[in-house]
Amino acid sequence: MPSKKPLPKPVSTGFWLVKSEPESYSIDQFAKDKKTLWTGVRNYQARNFMMETMKPGEKVLFYHSNAEPSAIVGLGEVVRTNVPDPTALDARSDYHDPKASKDHPIWFCAEIKFLEKFDLPLSLEEIRRVDSLADMSLLAKGQRLSILQVQPDEFDVIMELV
Repeated sequence: MPSKKPLPKPVSTGFWLVKSEPESYSIDQFAKDKKTLWTGVRNYQARNFMMETMKPGEKVLFYHSNAEPSAIVGLGEVVRTNVPDPTALDARSDYHDPKASKDHPIWFCAEIKFLEKFDLPLSLEEIRRVDSLADMSLLAKGQRLSILQVQPDEFDVIMELV
């Protein structure tokens, strides 16, 4: 029986997009807090990004989802990664996982710091109209991940637009 080779770990592009509904955690709250743990992520691919792929110093686009309009609204930076998610251990949290423990955390998060709130949001509709962003993972049909990699050229275009 042939052995299965493990899949290669994704390589960081150096740029990320994190999604948050403004009612849950807004760019204004992020600005006030200055730093936050990106907790409550319960998707293994997104968790693995924060455990294995993200690196301190990488830039993070802050995106308001389920908003009017859904838009990129600010910029942050990764401070540290592979941090056990405290919400998984908190029985009062909506993100509590009874299978998680201090010895076996299961869920991990990244700490990000606030850099800036953009003067004007860059809406999803505006992003869709930019030809050079047509392949951006944010625009992929059925894309539901709360953490996405952003290609360096996409990041540059977005920063020119904001």
